[in-house]
Amino acid sequence: MVIVVGNPANTNCLTASKSAPSIPKENFSCLTRLDHNRAKAQIALKLGVTSDDVKNVIIWGNHSSTQYPDVNHAKVKLQAKEVGVYEAVKDDSWLKGEFITTVQQRGAAVIKARKLSSAMSAAKAICDHVRDIWFGTPEGEFVSMGIISDGNSYGVPDDLLYSFPVTIKDKTWKIVEGLPINDFSREKMDLTAKELAEEKETAFEFLSSA
Repeated sequence: MVIVVGNPANTNCLTASKSAPSIPKENFSCLTRLDHNRAKAQIALKLGVTSDDVKNVIIWGNHSSTQYPDVNHAKVKLQAKEVGVYEAVKDDSWLKGEFITTVQQRGAAVIKARKLSSAMSAAKAICDHVRDIWFGTPEGEFVSMGIISDGNSYGVPDDLLYSFPVTIKDKTWKIVEGLPINDFSREKMDLTAKELAEEKETAFEFLSSA
C-alpha cells in the first residue's frame, strides 16, 4: 500500500503509480483525510457537537483549493438522533459558501497564523487513513480518499487520482455508489476534475522531457 501526502498529492500519487506499473494502481492512495477531518470539525463547531458526532462528509477531487467539501449526504448526531447536516445547520448559504471556502483554504490559514504547517493534524489524518485501510470503515460510514478514478459512476474521467467517498473492507476500498449529485455539486466536482487533468498533463509533459 502506497500513501502519498506531499503536494501536489493527487498528481504525485498518479505519477508514482505510473512509475511503478508492477504495483496494482488500486494500492496507491493520497491523503484527503485532513480535509475530510476539517470538514467534520467545521460542522461540529457550528452545531456545538464533537467531530465524532459528524459522519459521511465527502471531499471530492483534488487536495487543493478546488476540492469540494460536500455535506449533502452527511449526518450528525443531535440529542441521540441522526439528522442530515443541511437539516441540522439550517443555513444553506453558509454551507454553500463560507463552509466550503474555509475547508478549501484551511491549510493556508493555519500557515498564515502559525508560520508553520498543521503537521500534527496531517499526522493524525495519516493515522486515520491507515487505520481505516487496515481495520475497515465502520458499518454505515464512508471516508474520503484520493484513489484512481477508473470506472467510477460519478462522471469523473478515468486515469485521474481523485478523492471519492469510499468504504473499506478486507483492506480493499470501494467507491460508494449511487449518491445523488445535484447541479451545485456537479459543477464543483467537474471544476476540480478539470484542475487534476491539467496538473496531470503538465506533470507528464515534464516527465517525458526529463
